[in-house]
Amino acid sequence: MDGLFDDASAIELEGDEPDGIAVGIDLGTTNSVVAAVANGKVTVITDASGRSLHPSVVAFLPNGQRLVGAAARARRVIDPNNTIFSAKRIIGQPFRTDEVQAALRHLPYQVVEGANQEPLIKTRAGEMSPIHVATTVLSYLRQLAAAQLGGEITHCVVTVPANFSEGQREATRRAAEAAGMQVLRILNEPTAAALAYGQKRQMHQRIAVFDLGGGTFDVTVLAVREDLYEVIATGGDPFLGGDDIDQAIASHLAQQFLQEHRVDLNTNPQARARLLMAAEQIKMKLSKQESVRGTLNEMAHGPGGVALGLKFEIDRSLINTLMTPIVENALDMTGTVLEFADIQPQHIDEVILVGGATRAPLIRERVGQYFGSKPRADISPMQVVAAGAALQAHALFSPGDAAASVGLLMDMTSHSLGIATAGGYVEKLITKNTTIPAEKTRTFTPAKDFQEAVKLRVCQGEDRQFDKNTLVGELILDNLPRVRRGDMKLEVSFLIDADGQLQVSAKDTASGKETRATLRVVGMSAAASAA
Repeated sequence: MDGLFDDASAIELEGDEPDGIAVGIDLGTTNSVVAAVANGKVTVITDASGRSLHPSVVAFLPNGQRLVGAAARARRVIDPNNTIFSAKRIIGQPFRTDEVQAALRHLPYQVVEGANQEPLIKTRAGEMSPIHVATTVLSYLRQLAAAQLGGEITHCVVTVPANFSEGQREATRRAAEAAGMQVLRILNEPTAAALAYGQKRQMHQRIAVFDLGGGTFDVTVLAVREDLYEVIATGGDPFLGGDDIDQAIASHLAQQFLQEHRVDLNTNPQARARLLMAAEQIKMKLSKQESVRGTLNEMAHGPGGVALGLKFEIDRSLINTLMTPIVENALDMTGTVLEFADIQPQHIDEVILVGGATRAPLIRERVGQYFGSKPRADISPMQVVAAGAALQAHALFSPGDAAASVGLLMDMTSHSLGIATAGGYVEKLITKNTTIPAEKTRTFTPAKDFQEAVKLRVCQGEDRQFDKNTLVGELILDNLPRVRRGDMKLEVSFLIDADGQLQVSAKDTASGKETRATLRVVGMSAAASAA
């Protein structure tokens, strides 16, 4: 398949190539894309049927085998309880959070709480963590890339939504490593898209990236000055995306069926799965045509076993009505990000569309109206993130001047990071939209004499009250010397690295001795980071 860049803008390879191959991966909620710099340009990897969009779906079969990608997606209707999709919505998230519980209401498969609040998906093959599902998808992408590129895939850059939490980023990294790849960087999706658009263009512009994917929404404002990509502000919602549009259409069809037959399809997982599959196809078709009509046969059975079907006709005006609350919610968040950046919409030079949901005419129209200019989608919104990740992977992995040709990326934190204080409040250590890498140090005193361990609760969020933020985990400082509390001061440093991940170190200021600091991330079965 041809790369995303023509010969005039292709990246020329220089110097000796290292062993192995590095790829860029957009691990999506609905679909994933993998790309690499090969033969001097970005190439998107396809499967045996020529598809470049690989469904992020894993199916567990009765015979013990597993299917991944398009073959697995076909089983969503046949076996919804054992066909896992949209696992990205719950990866690295504590089971008890409102966001995870809301997501679970729309999933046909069963999810239970595991150790340390880790969500566990129940399948016929046993309980699987979302990390395990992501690992299976990433292993499949790695195999596809190896077959097309003719070599072993050893390294990768994986993208995540800009508003992903510490736990979600660490879970994504773990999944990629379990798939047999060394992670060069966890890259924010909007930043990757800007990198793909800005490559070789010598831009001096302010860019807004409007990224509405299958399960997440991000909007990021960047200042691009030649080879410098500086994030000014970022924000979004990790639980807003094209899946919500599918749910709205499916609910409309279910309501029509209920009115006609007095049967609620929402109570039948297999019927609901068929509705969602139909809704996705309807959404895609209405991106290109004005109306869609069809029949869903044997959705249920009535008296005497009579098969009950549903004839439907949905036009673009109806889907626009269903989509409007989702689109306006995204635009409201866009306004918040622009306000923080102190930029008016009309002062944005270019708007880049990212994510499959942005193919909808209503979204393109409303985004254009909001910014006062037509948004760009000349590189496929479905492939642009993987293209940017591939460029970054090539720059980090290859020798010579490749890194200089890609440019310098200066990203920002999407959440404030804080610790619990007396009275249930939060002391913010690193604030939202701080340029990363960022480091902050605080000094703590043990609460008791001869205390050998200290535990601090860490959260992400903007509220002053700790319980209204997202619990990241517990910071544990142990192996402390047995002294009176007044004789010990612990200097704890929090570092958010270029991947947006938290690293922790601690030192006893009296002795200068480094103390072990472990962040036990809630939502995963083992400690996420240690220093």
